[in-house]
Order: sequence, then structure tokens, then C-alpha cells
Amino acid sequence: MTDTSDSKPSHLYLVDGSAYIFRAYHRLPPLTNVRGEPVGAVYGYTTMLWKLADELNKADGPTHMAVVLDKAGTSFRNDLYDQYKANRPEAPEDLKPQFPMIRDATRAFSLPLIEEENVEADDMIASYTKAALDAGWKVTIVSSDKDLMQLIEPHGDSRVDMLDTMKNARMNRATVEEKFGVGPEKLGDVLGLMGDSSDNIPGVPGIGPKTASKLINEYGDIESVLIAAPDMKPSKMRDNLIEFAEQARLSRILVTLREDCPLPDTLESFLIQDIPDAPLREFLSHHGFNSLLKKLGGDGHAEPQNPDVADRKPAQAIAAAPDAPAIDRSRYECVQTVAALDQWIARATEHGVCAVDLETDSLESVTARIVGVCLATGPSAACYIPLGHASGDMFGETPEQIGLEAALAKLKPLLEDDAVLKVGQNLKYDMGVLAQHDIRIAPFDDTLVMSFNLDAGLHGHGMDELSKLHLGHEPISFKALTGTGKKAIGFGEVPLDKATEYGAEDADVTLRLWEILRLRMVPERATRIYQMVDRPLVSVIAKMEETGVLVDREELSRLSAKFAEEMAKLELQIHELAGESFAIGSPKQLGEILFGKLGLKGGKKGKSGQYSTDITVLERLAGDAEPIAQKIVDWRQLAKLKSTYTDALQEQINPKTGRVHTSYSLSGAQTGRLSSTEPNLQNIPIRTEIGRQIRQAFVAAPGHVILAADYSQIELRLAAHIADVDTLKQAFAAGEDIHNRTARELFGTEDRDARARAKTINFAILYGISRWGLARRLEVDPDEAQNMIDTYFQRFPGINHYISTTLQSVRETGYTETLFGRKTWFERIRSSNQAERQGSERAAINAPIQGTSADIIKRAMARMGPALTEAGLGGVKMLMQVHDELVFEVPEADVGAASEVIRSVMSGAAEPAVTLSVPLDVDIGTGKSWDEAH
Repeated sequence: MTDTSDSKPSHLYLVDGSAYIFRAYHRLPPLTNVRGEPVGAVYGYTTMLWKLADELNKADGPTHMAVVLDKAGTSFRNDLYDQYKANRPEAPEDLKPQFPMIRDATRAFSLPLIEEENVEADDMIASYTKAALDAGWKVTIVSSDKDLMQLIEPHGDSRVDMLDTMKNARMNRATVEEKFGVGPEKLGDVLGLMGDSSDNIPGVPGIGPKTASKLINEYGDIESVLIAAPDMKPSKMRDNLIEFAEQARLSRILVTLREDCPLPDTLESFLIQDIPDAPLREFLSHHGFNSLLKKLGGDGHAEPQNPDVADRKPAQAIAAAPDAPAIDRSRYECVQTVAALDQWIARATEHGVCAVDLETDSLESVTARIVGVCLATGPSAACYIPLGHASGDMFGETPEQIGLEAALAKLKPLLEDDAVLKVGQNLKYDMGVLAQHDIRIAPFDDTLVMSFNLDAGLHGHGMDELSKLHLGHEPISFKALTGTGKKAIGFGEVPLDKATEYGAEDADVTLRLWEILRLRMVPERATRIYQMVDRPLVSVIAKMEETGVLVDREELSRLSAKFAEEMAKLELQIHELAGESFAIGSPKQLGEILFGKLGLKGGKKGKSGQYSTDITVLERLAGDAEPIAQKIVDWRQLAKLKSTYTDALQEQINPKTGRVHTSYSLSGAQTGRLSSTEPNLQNIPIRTEIGRQIRQAFVAAPGHVILAADYSQIELRLAAHIADVDTLKQAFAAGEDIHNRTARELFGTEDRDARARAKTINFAILYGISRWGLARRLEVDPDEAQNMIDTYFQRFPGINHYISTTLQSVRETGYTETLFGRKTWFERIRSSNQAERQGSERAAINAPIQGTSADIIKRAMARMGPALTEAGLGGVKMLMQVHDELVFEVPEADVGAASEVIRSVMSGAAEPAVTLSVPLDVDIGTGKSWDEAH
């Protein structure tokens, strides 16, 4: 075929539909249509196809396009090798019924759909590519499949490339050379040598991509490598090349793409034409994809969702989300005068809801300076208020903008207005920055927290990810404006037109996400956990981060020097035991010493060819009484604590406050627990002497003490309540040592060894431990461990019943729930992969217990401030939350009164929402340091 009617050169786009389907399936949480049929992959596939067509329309895109799918059956490769793709798991059960709908979606776009029985999609793509090249056309393959990269730029004619729509990246010859070290014409030889586990192509054992490319570059092709193998330097690789030569030749054939398949349709039939309205409208209406109907120009209304289905499925409201016009950055306004700012404040006040976002010069809320403020009141009705911009050119003029203090004085009444709801994404950060200017945001909604309460465990909750997921829109990236590395500029140097597009878009997207997420809260029963637990905590955490904790720099410096000295001693001892010096921090060198030179048992090499030397390997060797292993474990721990805490904490002391201000994440752990970074307080060892020494550096201000309040065995107490175990409930009610009681039930004695084993079993059972896992922890054989588990379940049958009913429920619904209604989703609970499935099962057993514990301490934190203030204890400051513990700084004169209030709030935190059948005991200690308080 020659040029099309508008004389545009013919350019064929071949879409690897199978890749689209699986990306769509894993990209979205489970969705159902108006009839309760699973349509997550269908919706994702449809939006991805629409986005592709839309973007290509705006670019110098294709003249012809077709979607190519795999069809059931076998190919010539199965005839050659009966194990080809033998280890491929079956498609997930909820995906299978979506395949016919996906075919319907393709036809609804009036795009040609190519699928031939007993012919793989890759071969069909290769055959159409060759036919198009023979006709003088250009070809773009829409895929990221490495096998298809063999088709890029054949013979260097630059007429075939690939497009990865997920990364919005073009792939050409340079991409293949960078990734595999060879050009596309040699890629088949590299793939043949290295094999492919996903297709069960064997290759040559022990040869990875780097070795394969090196061999092909040196010898030219697989056959030449195999011929040369006997003359190579003796090595395991040489032996494998000789032993598995025929396997390599077979693999080379298996990765070769066929270019001579019969073509079911002509190239000319792929001509792109306008999408007929009727079939697409009918398809979208049939499934209730309202937002896509709106794009098509319809009224955006379809049959309402089934509320029963919505109750059981996550992200149900995506297909029924409120429709809004596409994001239009040209409508955003740059506010540079007080008069314009007044208009926006009046508009937000009248509207009653506005999105708020800050642009700053730092990720640390305590020190960040405001560069600009973003507001949004409706779709594409958004503005950027520059407050700290300067010219990047020393001779340039500072752009016109309102003074920082003047603008904040105007914005403060709006941000604190009880009649205007402020909506933000991760508002905790913005609250911390505005606190520097005595501004407290209220009332508010936080889209990050709303998303987490709806879909914990399904995906991340950052704005960009949520925008792609719910809006099908990819926001401008920060790096696109500021650059990276040495050439990076601050946001204050970004030109105002670009800063306006970026900042106003953040507010616009946040408001759109809020509109979608808020409609899901009630039908998906997320309102309770959001209103009663997580939303009240946002401002509390912001305040706690603002307060920070005092650390003793001199003590940290002393510890760093001490750790360095102890590491040096250990290093000498390790080198002496090894018989030579080596880099202990190098896994490669360490593996060679332990398993190569010393010949210790159990060495296993990974895909990289290196021995594994992770902590489980070292602890196993230490358990086998290998002295070098324990010293390496000790050296590693010291190195980690030195770099992570005693060195890093000194750098993290804020020069303005003299304190360390950790950052807490409200969505970091899917069970609802808080996590922290810079520093990570959760990882300081609790029971070791080294951990104690680090906690000694966390100190109280003069005239104050540190007070640590810790829930006593809260997870075991909650397990007793949730599983309704009378024996354990009675023990807790009587104030009995629960580990002694368990030891008596299991072993008939309460001696020290029996109590220690009982304690291990108590916690291990709640984490769904296996017989092998318990055997490793107790250093017994698996049969003995299984006997202990069986005995435990006989003595406490409620625990066994809880585990079985929890697993049955999560397999049916896909999620677990805490006593407060927090859902945690487990996508892989029905996975055909045993490791994935068992990992999900273990996590699911613990999630309701650990999650309820997290809910309770969060409720205690939210209530603590008002209770202390009411008691006249406003000088008490909450500093940290670590696991089941709250840490305070208390004036010395207030210790007694504060202890009573803190214990009362924590012990009663579950009520009145949840009444527990076990008491919540709180251990309180005080001292000049965090360590002394324990």
C-alpha cells in the first residue's frame, strides 16, 4: 500500500494486546460492572486503549493500527519442546471471564483484532512487521516484551521501534544495546543462552544476561560460542556450555520469532478511521463505565451499581465516579496581586470546599519555606499563588508576586474557617509547614488517608498513582520542571507559567480524587475507620513531628566512636578466622570466603552467581557454632546502627530546634500501623544492649523527664478477645503472666525455659507460623514443632477457630477487618503461587489483631491532647509513637498527674466504639532518657 489519502507515510502500530490485558488486570483493584461481573481488566484495558488512541491522535501517530492477541492452543514451539510454557500458571479465575469482554472492547473501538489459533501473538506481530516493511511502511510495536525487541530496526534501517505506554518511552536500537549489551539482531542469541523462566525456555544453566552478551559479542552467535566452548578456560560455565549445548540450540530456536505466518487480514484493512459512536457507546453503557461515556460525549449516566456488590468489592465506584471534564491546564490562573487573591478566597469561601497544596523548598516540614500556595474549587478551576520565586538568572528580574506574610495573612482565615472544608493530599506535611506561621488547617479531608482506608494492600496512595488509577491522568512530574543531579534547580527558580501548571494541577487532581473517594466511603464502609481513627490523627501527627525529640549529640558521638572501635576489633577477628583480609561489607567477597575458601555448609548461589549471605544464612551458620558467622552478624548490626542512628542522628538534629523531627507515614504499613523515617524509630532494637545505648541518647529537656507508656501484651489480649478464648481472658483478668499460663498449659511447668518457649509460640501462632518456621525458632525438629502447635490448638481451640474462619472469610471477600472496621486487602490470597498464597495467609491471620492494636493506640493519641489540656497539663508533650508505646516529655512536677491521665486515656481508648472482654494494661516508666524510662 502506498501513502494514505492525505499523503502521510504509512505507519503501522501493532498493539500487543495480551500485555495490555495483564497490565490492566494487575494495575487496578477488583471491579465489578452493573451485573456484578468482574471487569477490572476490561476497564483498565479500555482506558489504556483509549489513552493510546488519544495520545497518538495528538502526535505524528499511526495511519494503520491493529490489536494482536494470543488465542488458545499450542504453537510450533510446543511440538519442539513439550515443556514450553509448562510452568505458566493458569489465568486468575476472575480474569478468565473478562477475555471475551476485552475482545468486545477492541471491536467497540472498531479496531482490527488479530488472533489465530495455534499461532502466538509475538509471531503474528513479527509476520505483520515484515509484511509492512516489505511494503515500505514504518512499524511501531506497542509493547515492552523483550522477545519483540528482536524486531527493532532490522538491518539498521530505523523503520521499526517499540512504545512502552506505561513508561511513555520509545525503544530503539540504543535501548536494546543498553539493556542487553547487543543489538536487536543478536538479541535472540543472548536470549537463547540465558533462557527465560517465564516461558520455561531452559537456556544454559548459570548464564545470565551479562555473561550471555559478553559471549555473543566475543564469538558472534550461539553456534560459535558452543563450538569454541571446549577451548575455553576451565570453569563451570565452560562445562555447562558443553553439557547443555543441545539445550542452547533448542532455546535459540524457541526464542526465534516466525515472520512467515499466514496473514488473516490485509495491511490495508488496518487503516485508522473515526470510531463509530454506536458500538462504543453501547459497550460503555453495558458495563456502566460512566466517566468514559462522558468522554464520548454522552450524558454520562448508566445503570446504577449494585450496592451489595459495592459492599464487597474495592474501588467499586471508579466506574460510577462523578464525571468531570478533562484536565485543562490552560484554565489555571497565576495569582500575582492581592485583588486576584481576594477573588479566589471569596470563591473558595462561597463554594465551601477547596483543595489546598503547598509548594516548598524542602521535604522537611519543620524547616521548609513556602514557595507557593495552590487552590482548587472545581474541575480545572485552580490557581497558583507564587510567594517565593526568584529569577534563576542573576541579572533577571524577580517575578511579580504577593509578599509571603501578606498572602498568608489573607489565607489564614480561609484555612481556619470552620465553614470551609479543606481537602489535601498528605495534609500532615502542609500542616507542619503552616504551623511555622501559626496557621492550623481545619476542618479537612485527606485523600491519602481516604484512599488508604478504602484500598490498603491494593496499591500505593501517592497522588500521581491515584491520579493514573482513578482519573486516567498522569500529572506533570516534579523532576520535569526542576531537573536532576547537579543541574537541578529549586522550585522557586521554575518559571511562573510552568510552576502554575504544576502546582494548580496538584490541587485540581486532589479535588477530583476527593470527589471520587468520598462517594465510596459510605457504601464501602470506610467512614467509621476514617472518622473515628485516622482522620483525627493527621493533625496530631503533624504536631508530634513539629515537637520533635531532644537527642544528646555528645552521647551519639561517643557511641559512634565506640561502635567504630568495636567494629575494628571484630574486623580483625573475622580476618584472622578467614585467614585473609577482605571487605566484610561486600556480599560477593564474604560469600567467597565463607563457602568458597572456608567451605562452610549450605552455600547457595543466586541468579547473579553470588552466594547468598543474608541474615538468615548467617544466623543459621551461627547456630551451627561457626564462630566467624556470629562475629559477622555482630559486625553488621554495629555497622547498621552506626550508620542509621549514631552517625545519621547527629546530621538530623535541626539547628533551629536542637531536636530530631522524624516523619511518620499514615499509609506505610497496610495493617494501619504508623511507620517512621529519618530516623526510623521502629527499627531501634528493643531488647539488645546496643539498642539501649542508642535510646540513652534520646533525652528530656532541662526540668523535664521522659515518660514511656507501653501497652502490655496488647496483641495477645486482643487475640484472646477476638478469638474468644476463655482461658486466656481469665488469665488476663486475673493479672496472670500469660506466658507462664501458656507454659503450664503446653508443658505442665512454668520454669524459665518453658516460659521462653511459650512466649515464642504465643506470638508465632498469631503470625501464622508454619511447623518449619517454629522449628527454626525453637531449634527443634519440625515434627516436635507440629506437636507443640497441635497441643496449643487443643488447649486454646478458639485460636484455631479464629485462624480457620479468618482465612475462609478473606478467601471469600479478599480482605480482613479490624474491630473498628479497617479493611486490609490481600490480592494474592488465592494465588496459584504457593509462596505468595502462604505469605498472604500468614499476614491475613495477623492483620485483624495487629490492625486493631494500631487502631487503639491511634485513638489514644487523638484523645491525649484534649485530655491533658483538660487536666491542666498543657506542658506535657507527646514526642514519639513506637510499636505499642507512646513517649512523652513531662515537666518534673507533673509526672504523677500526667501518668494518671495517660494511663486512663490509653486503657480506655477502644471505648465506647468497642468494648473489650480483656483489660488493656499500660506500663509506665520515667527517666532522664528514653532508656531510663523503660
